[in-house]
Amino acid sequence: MDTILRLAIQKSGRLSEDSIKLINECGIEFSNGGGKLKSTSTNFPVEFLFLRDDDIPGYVSDGVADIGIIGENVSVETQKKVNTVHRLGFSKCRLSIGVPKDFHYEGPQSLTGKKIATSYPNILNDFLHEHNIHATIHEISGSVEIAPGIGLADAICDIVSSGSTLISNGLKEVETVFRSEAILIANENLSAAKNKILHDLLFRIDAVKRAKNTKYILLNAPNESIDKIIALLPGVKSPTIMPLAKEGWSSLHSVVKENEFWQVIESLKAHGAEGILVIPIEKIIQ
Repeated sequence: MDTILRLAIQKSGRLSEDSIKLINECGIEFSNGGGKLKSTSTNFPVEFLFLRDDDIPGYVSDGVADIGIIGENVSVETQKKVNTVHRLGFSKCRLSIGVPKDFHYEGPQSLTGKKIATSYPNILNDFLHEHNIHATIHEISGSVEIAPGIGLADAICDIVSSGSTLISNGLKEVETVFRSEAILIANENLSAAKNKILHDLLFRIDAVKRAKNTKYILLNAPNESIDKIIALLPGVKSPTIMPLAKEGWSSLHSVVKENEFWQVIESLKAHGAEGILVIPIEKIIQ
C-alpha cells in the first residue's frame, strides 16, 4: 500500500473553513460533504480526518493522525507532545482577560485574589505565574462570558476576535494573555516517507502564502523613467521590460506587495507611468 499522510482538521467552524480553503488553494482535491468524518484526496497522498478541534493535538500526538491544523491556543492548552511545523497566518485571535465595565483595572495585579473563569486554565495559569498573581481559576466550558453576571467569577479569560461578545455581556477587555493563529502540527515520529509528503505539502502552502496580498503589476512608462520606476518596484528579482511600438516607451512587468504598491502609486504616476494594471497572483514558486 502506498504511503499516505493523515491530516486532521476541525470538522466545522471558521478554522475548518479556512483550512479547507487553504487545501483547495494548494490544488488538493477531496470531498467533505454529507457530514463525512474521513475523506481521501484524489490527487495527493493525504487522508483527511474531520475532528473536534480540542481532540486534534491528542490524535496527532498518539499517531492516529500524522499532522493537524489547529489553533495555537488549543495546541498550547492541551500540552500534547507535537511539533509545530508551520504558522499558517489565518484564523487569528487572542486570549484576553475580560472584567465587568465597572471593574477598576490598573494592571494584572488587579486580579490578585479574584476568581477567573476560563476554558484555558493552563494558559491562564502560566500568565498568572509569570506576573506573580495569586488568583483562583474556575474552569468551565462554553458561555464563559456569563460567569461574572451570575456571580460565578470576578473576571474571565476567553478567546476574543472582535470583542462584541464581551460588550454584549457587560464586560470590557483589559489584558491580552495569548495571541493565536492557525498552525500545522505534526507527530514527533513521522517516517521518512511521510516526512517527504509533508515537505511536498509545505512547498505548496508556502507558494500559496507568498501569493497572498502580492500582485502582478503591468505599466507603461517613458524609457527615461525606467530606472526610477525599477527602484520603486524591484519585483522578485528584477522587473521584465519590453519595448512598446510607441518609440521611447516600454512596458514594465513586476511583482509587488499590495500595501507597498499603494504607497508608491503617486510616485509611479509622477515618473510618467500610465495604463497601470494590477492582477492577483495564485501561486509564487521560489
